[in-house]
This record gives sequence, structure tokens and C-alpha cells, in this order.
Amino acid sequence: MVLHFAKWHGTGNDFILVDDRTGTFAASDELVQRLCDRHFGVGSDGLILIQAPRERGTRFHMEFFNPDASRSFCGNGSRCAFAFWSGLNGGVAEASFTAIDGLHMGEWREELVSVTLQDVKRLVHASDGPNVDFVHNGSPHEMVWVDDPATVAVPIEGPRRRHAPAHAPGGTNVNFVRARNGVVEMRTYERGVEAETLSCGTGVVAAALSALVRGQARVPVPVLTPGGALSVEAVLAGDGAVQLRLIGPVVEVFTGSIPI
Repeated sequence: MVLHFAKWHGTGNDFILVDDRTGTFAASDELVQRLCDRHFGVGSDGLILIQAPRERGTRFHMEFFNPDASRSFCGNGSRCAFAFWSGLNGGVAEASFTAIDGLHMGEWREELVSVTLQDVKRLVHASDGPNVDFVHNGSPHEMVWVDDPATVAVPIEGPRRRHAPAHAPGGTNVNFVRARNGVVEMRTYERGVEAETLSCGTGVVAAALSALVRGQARVPVPVLTPGGALSVEAVLAGDGAVQLRLIGPVVEVFTGSIPI
């Protein structure tokens, strides 16, 4: 069997996109891991299947796999998924879709793509000392406020914090964050990828919320990752946040096929 796919990225966070609206793709753990492998497969930060809608009133379902074949919601992945689906349907401007955590809305904002995220019920401020916050926004995220993310040994500090007992059994993503002149700068160690990625959409949203709670930014929050710039819209509500949107660029890198 030959698999046809497209490769997209959102600020350097790259994904394999597959049109699986017929529901025929057999996504075994072994196949997902092979396709995402950067040496023996296509190589990516995740695999996304565009499937037929699962809820009335939605246009499609996005099934996301991390490179280790675990499943979660993915912010940049969902932006790429919407853009890919839109292209399959003649450039649809907006659409509702579902993912592992429920309902989302995607839309084009000129050349940028915006997606909604689920409401955050609670952001835990000072979860592990005064410089650490934690939030779950479809994926778990720890925000570690540092003097300069560029100087952090992410390959060392990321795994140590990712597997900390407080985050057992599933672990967490770890974001190293600072804010300068209202701009959030960050680097992320991603769970499931088990490495630093150039950008992480849910991490960007989590870092923006942390900055808002700490009075370090205003909405829309500009966030700078190693892979590029995004922005976050949100309304703080009690200990959490509502009306969450992640906005940024997406790029189709190439299309191809691979025997499986």
C-alpha cells in the first residue's frame, strides 16, 4: 500500500497530514512511530489524520498522534489540520471540527490560521515554587519562568521536569519562559516527542496565560518561539480562562507518498 500525505508546519512545529475521510488508515503504534521517525520515515513532530465528522454540525475530525504514538490535543497541529482540510474543500474560510478533547473552531485570518481551545478551568500559580505555573489546556504544561530561555539546558532540564513525580504517571510538557516588553519568549520540551521542538501551540497558549496571570503581558499576547511568532487571545475568568484562540502562520512544505 502507498500512503499519500502532505507535510505542513506551524512556526517550525511540523506534521504529517493524511486525508483519511474514508476511515481506511490503520494507525498502529509501529506505523505512526515509523512515519514520524526523522531517519527512517518522513519525519515530523506528529501525525494527523483528517477524518469524517463525528458530531453533527462539524466538518471533520482531527486525530493527532505524537511521534511515540500517544494521543493528545495539538495546537499548531490543529491549525495545520484546518488549513489542510480547507484546501481539500476549495479554501473554506472557517469550520468547526473535533479533536480528542472536544469541539474546536478554525478560521483563516488573512494569511494566518486561528483555532479555538477549550476553556481552562484552573491555572495553578506557583505550582512548584514561585517561578513555576501549571495548566492543562488539552495537554499538560509546566511553565518555568527563567532569566533567559536561550541559556537553559533544555535537553537536561526538560526531561528532569517532564518526569517529575508531581506529574506522574503521564508526565508533562515543560516550557521555559520570560517576558520582555510584553512579548513572551519561550522554549519547549515536548512530551511524546521527547525533545525540544521549535514551537508548541498548546505550550504557547499556556505560557500566554501564565504571563497574563503574572501581569507580564496584555491580550492579544505576542509569543516568540524558536520557530517563529504567534499570538494568543484569552479572557481570564476566575482561576482559569475562556475564549482562547491561538493564531499564527502555517506552511505546506511538500506532498509525497511512501510505501507502508
